Amino acid sequence: MKQWYFVYKPELSDTLRLSIPIVIAQLGVVLMGVTDNLFVGRLLGAVPLAGAGLSVSLSFLVSSIGVGGLAVGAALISQAKGRGDAAEINRLFRAGLWVALLFGLVLGLIGAVGAYFYGLFGQTPEVTTIGRNFTLILSLSNLPLFLFIAARQLCDGLAYPRVAMSITLSALVLNAVFNYVLITGFGPFPALGVYGSAVATLLSRIFMAVTVIIYIRKAGTFQPYFQSSFRSLEVGQYVRKILQLGLPGGLTFFFEVATFSLAAMMAGWLGADQLAAHQIAINMASTTYMMATGISAAGAIRVGNALGRRNQTAVRRAGTAALILVTGFMSVCAIVFLTANNWLVELYIRDNPAVSALAASLVIMAGVFQLSDGVQVVGVGVLRGLSDVNVPSIITLFAYWIVGLPMSYIFGFWLHFDVDGIWLGLLAGLTMAAILLPMRFFRLVRKISPIGTEERIYTH
Repeated sequence: MKQWYFVYKPELSDTLRLSIPIVIAQLGVVLMGVTDNLFVGRLLGAVPLAGAGLSVSLSFLVSSIGVGGLAVGAALISQAKGRGDAAEINRLFRAGLWVALLFGLVLGLIGAVGAYFYGLFGQTPEVTTIGRNFTLILSLSNLPLFLFIAARQLCDGLAYPRVAMSITLSALVLNAVFNYVLITGFGPFPALGVYGSAVATLLSRIFMAVTVIIYIRKAGTFQPYFQSSFRSLEVGQYVRKILQLGLPGGLTFFFEVATFSLAAMMAGWLGADQLAAHQIAINMASTTYMMATGISAAGAIRVGNALGRRNQTAVRRAGTAALILVTGFMSVCAIVFLTANNWLVELYIRDNPAVSALAASLVIMAGVFQLSDGVQVVGVGVLRGLSDVNVPSIITLFAYWIVGLPMSYIFGFWLHFDVDGIWLGLLAGLTMAAILLPMRFFRLVRKISPIGTEERIYTH
C-alpha cells in the first residue's frame, strides 16, 4: 500500500493541481444556469422556473454536441505539446475557432427550429409560451459560448487553466447582476421578467468569448504559439481532424445530456410541480457533474501529454489518478446531498411545500448516483486523451438510451413510481456507463506500444 502511494502521489498531485482551476471554471459555467434558475424561482415562482429550467435543459441538449465536440482540442494540444510542436498548437487553436463558428451557426439554427416546434414537447400552455422565447435567446448565446470553449482549449491544453477560471468567475458575477437588473427592471433597465434571465446569459457569454480571445492574443505566455511564420500555415486538415474526433465526442456528450433532457420532459408529463422539483434536483446534480468534468478534462490533458511522449506507464497512471480523484470527490458530494437535501432545496424555493417535498426526495436520489456519474464522465475524458471517441459514443448510447431512458419510463409510468421512478432509470444508465468506459480505457492502454516502437492506438 505504501509503495502504491509513493508511485501515484506525484500523478495525483499534478492531476489535482490541474483539475482545480478547470473544476472552478466548469462550475462557473453550470452555475450560470443555476443562477438563472435561482433568480427565476425566487423572484417569479414555480411556473416560470419550470419553463426556464426546461429551456435551459433543451438548449444545453442542442449545444452539447458543440461543447463535447470542441473539448477534444485540449487533448490534441496537449499531445502536440508533448511532441514540442508549436506550429501544430497554433493550427489547432485557429482550427478550433473555425469549428466553433460552424457549430454556432448550425446548432443555433437547430435550436431556433426546436423553439418553433416547442408545442410538440407536451408541456402546459404557460410553460410552452415561456420556453419557446427563452430557447430562442439561449440558441443565440451558443455562438459566443462555443468561441469561448474553443479558445480555452489552448489554455487548458498548455496547462494554464487559471485563465478560463478567472474569466468564467467574472462572467458568473456579471450574470447574477444582469439577472436581477433585467428581471426586475432595476434602475433605467426594462423589466423583462423571465426573459431577462436569458438575456443575462447571452451578455455574460459574449463577455467570456471576447475576453479570453483578447487575453490569449496579448499575453506573453502564449506568444511562442503565434509566431508570424505560422500565419500562412493551412488549418483545413486540423478543422477536419477536430470534426472527425470531436463529432463522436460531441455525440457522447449529447447522449448523456439528451437522457436528462428527455427525463425532464417526462417529469413535465407528470405535472408542473414534478417538473419544477426535477429542475431543482437536476440543477444540483449538474453542478457536481460539471465539477467532475473538470477532473475529466484534466485527466484527458494528462493522458494526452503522456501519449504524446509515448509513455505507456504514464498514460495508465494519469487515467488511474483521475478516476481515483473523481471517486473521492463525488463520494463527498453524495454525503452532502444525502444529509442536507432539505436545506439545499430551500435555496431554490420556499413558498411551495409540494414542490419542496418532491425536490428533497429527488436530491436524495441524486446523492445515490453521484459516484456513477463522476466515474463515467472521467471515463469519457481519459479515453478522449487517447483520441478514442467512437466506441465511447456507442457505450453511452447503449447505457443511456437502451438502459436508462426505457427504465425511467417503466419505473415512472408503468410502475407508477412517479418522478422518483424516472430518476431510478437514470441511475441504472449512469452505472452501466461507469462500468464499461473505464474497462475500455485500461484495455486500450495495454495496446500502446512501448517507447521506441510504432505507436498502436485503436479508436474503432
